[in-house]
Amino acid sequence: MQRRILIADGIPANRIVFRVKLTDAFYQPLLATDGAGCLRMARSEQPDLILMSFDLPDRPGPLLLAALRGDPATCKIPVIAFVPPGDSAARLAAFRAGADDVMSRPPDMTVLLARIRNLLRQREEASLMAEAWGGHLAQMPGLAEPAADFADPGEIGLVATRPETALAWKHRLGGALRNHSHVLSPEEASGIWPGERAAAPSVFLIEADLGTPGGGLRLMSQLAGGSTTRHSMFCVMASPHDPAAAAMAFDLGAEDVMAPGTGGEELELRLQRLLRRKSRSDSARKSVEDGLRLSLIDPLTGAYNRRYALPRLAGIAEQAAAAGSDFAVMIVDLDRFKSVNDRFGHAAGDAVLIEVVRRLSENLRMNDMLARIGGEEFLIALPETSQPEAERIAERLRRIVGDAPVALGPGRPALPVTISIGLKAAGGAAAPEIGAMIDEADSALRRSKTAGRNVVTLCPTARLSLHAP
Repeated sequence: MQRRILIADGIPANRIVFRVKLTDAFYQPLLATDGAGCLRMARSEQPDLILMSFDLPDRPGPLLLAALRGDPATCKIPVIAFVPPGDSAARLAAFRAGADDVMSRPPDMTVLLARIRNLLRQREEASLMAEAWGGHLAQMPGLAEPAADFADPGEIGLVATRPETALAWKHRLGGALRNHSHVLSPEEASGIWPGERAAAPSVFLIEADLGTPGGGLRLMSQLAGGSTTRHSMFCVMASPHDPAAAAMAFDLGAEDVMAPGTGGEELELRLQRLLRRKSRSDSARKSVEDGLRLSLIDPLTGAYNRRYALPRLAGIAEQAAAAGSDFAVMIVDLDRFKSVNDRFGHAAGDAVLIEVVRRLSENLRMNDMLARIGGEEFLIALPETSQPEAERIAERLRRIVGDAPVALGPGRPALPVTISIGLKAAGGAAAPEIGAMIDEADSALRRSKTAGRNVVTLCPTARLSLHAP
C-alpha cells in the first residue's frame, strides 16, 4: 500500500518541490496550504506522516503541533517540522511542542527521505506490536505512560574518537543527564558489560566517523545486534556537510541524528526524549512478554496450560518420529478433589493444586513437560523415554504426591492427597496422532479411577501398580 504524506506549507513552490520528490519516491503526497487545512486533512485522511512548515500563515507552529498532539485521532502521526536556518529558538519550540524531528529549510532531500523511511519504520513496528494485542498500545492498561513520569533518567554512553570530544558533549548537558552520562572508548562500547543486560546504556551518542569514515555507523550496527545493547536507543553525531552519513544512519536504524554543533539545551532535550522513549519501549516490551508468558502459563500453579501443551506435545512426537525414539504421555488427576473444595473451601483447593504441581515439577527432568489441562487434571510429556522408564517415573510421581499430606497452614489439618495416572507410551518412525494418544491415556486414567484410585494404569494393559492397603 502506498504511504501517504501530508505536506503543509504556505509557499506554492515548496509544495511543488515536495510533491515531485515524494512522488518520485513512491509516496502519495497530500497538500495543505495552512494550519487549518493541515488539521482538517490530518483528521480526515489519517496520513502516515506530516511535513509541516513551522510558520504557516494562519497558525503558529507550536499551536498547530499542540493541536495535532492533543487530538487522539492525530497524536501518533509522525511530524517533521521545517524552520528557518539558524533559528535555534524555533527548533527548540518545535521539539518541545512534539515534533519528531526538526530540519532547516530547505532540507537535504537525501536526508529527508531517509528520515521519512526511518520514522515510518518506527511507526510500523509500534503498530505491529499493537495489532498483536488487538488494539493501540497507548490505550491498553500497563502500556501507556504519562510523559511527565520520568523519574529514572537512565544511562547515556558517549562514544567519540577523541575522549575530549565526548567530554565536551557531556559538559553541554544539565546536571541530571551529565551525572548519568559516561565517556566510553569504541573498544569499551563494543565489548560493553557482556552478560549484564541491566548495565547497558539506555542511549548511545556516537560520532559518525569514529576513527575512520563510517566507523561509528559500523559500531552502531554491532551494538544494535548485541544481546546486551539491542534494545538501546542510538543517536549519531554527523556533520551537516556529510548528508550521506546522516542518511545512512537513519537507514541503519538510528533513532536520531544531530550535528556536532548542536547546542546544550537542544542536545539535552533530544536525549531526554530518547530516554523517555526507551522507558516506554521497555515497559511495552515487558508487558507484551508478560502477556505472552501468561497466555502459556497457568497463573495459579505456574505449570504450562493447554494452549502451550498441545503444540509442544505434537513437537515432541515429531522429534521422536524423526529420531526413531520413544516418548510417553501421562494424564494425571487428583483423587476426590471436589471433596477438598466442598469441605475446606477453594483456598484450600488452590493450596493443594500448587503443592501437587511443586512436587511433580521437582521430580521431572528439565526437558519433560507438565501442563494443567483441566481443573485438577494435568498432562505430562516425557521425551526420549521408553515404556519401562515411563512406568517407573509414573510410579515415583504417584508415590511422592501421596506419601506426605499437604499442609494448609497454622491451625488447619494437613490433607492427605493422592493422584491417579493414565500412561500411554509410543515410539517408532511414524508420529502418532496426538489427540488419539491423549484419549488413550485418559481412558487408562479412568481405569485407574475404577480400580480404586491412587493407581498407575498403562494403556492398553491392565493396572500396573496399586497403593499398599
